[in-house]
Amino acid sequence: TFNFGFDIVDGIANKYPDKLAMLHLDVNKTERRFTFNDIKRASNQVANYFTSLGIKKGDKVMLVLKRHYQFWFCMVALHKIGAVAIPATNQLKEHDFEYRFNSAGVKMLVCTADGDTAQIAENAAKNCPQVEKLVMVGGKRDGWQNFDSEYPLYSAHYYRTEDTSCGEDPALMF
Repeated sequence: TFNFGFDIVDGIANKYPDKLAMLHLDVNKTERRFTFNDIKRASNQVANYFTSLGIKKGDKVMLVLKRHYQFWFCMVALHKIGAVAIPATNQLKEHDFEYRFNSAGVKMLVCTADGDTAQIAENAAKNCPQVEKLVMVGGKRDGWQNFDSEYPLYSAHYYRTEDTSCGEDPALMF
């Protein structure tokens, strides 16, 4: 019945809510500190957000987020949902994205706004009808969901169910 999001992240948050879970320093040297309770709440909001976008247990979600702190909100949320996270580099070219989208059956892409990665991925997605949603982190782009302004609108409560991913269920694809 083990689920990393519920059993580890939420488990520590319930016991030590103010314990530091992540110290993040971005490219501009902006420091952010996240407690386990912060990660629990944010991952719950992201799980609710992704669910509202149609993501469910077993769906494949590619994350191209460099070293953005939002990567961890997404990873934990996907574990809670039971969706399969596919971490990928921002150095992929159009044919690389297209190959990965098609061979993995990617339903949603969550992508950095940095550089031209989103444009390259969007071009590839045009040839991959199974890619239903494009979500951008750290910026805005026509045709893309805006992660940073949308996920905080969702509830910070996301509950384990009888169908929650665990045991033999896939969680990561590389």
